[in-house]
Amino acid sequence: MTARETLGELELYVLVALARLGDEAYGVTIRREIERRARRATSMGAVYATLGRLADKGYVTFHFSEPLPVRGGRSRKHALLTAAGRRALRDSVRALDGMLSGLELGFTSERPS
Repeated sequence: MTARETLGELELYVLVALARLGDEAYGVTIRREIERRARRATSMGAVYATLGRLADKGYVTFHFSEPLPVRGGRSRKHALLTAAGRRALRDSVRALDGMLSGLELGFTSERPS
């Protein structure tokens, strides 16, 4: 992975959220997934800025939903993980796993349900 392809922390969280959420990935659900699983407060602006950077790298594409079936209902801008995004996520996870291999951190992980 080159320096240009290196993922920042929030980029990594967003890609993981996209992989988990699939067709239900849009700003609010991405933010909610990050806050729930990573226990990290994240602004909507940060989520959208990160999605823009990931799109520039070719890791994310977008499509709009049909308007919500309520008065004044709006379309949602859904984010989709590209094949390149999946590769970048996989490569980042492998690199992190290699760095952590054999390291004793002195605590057990608690996973959210």
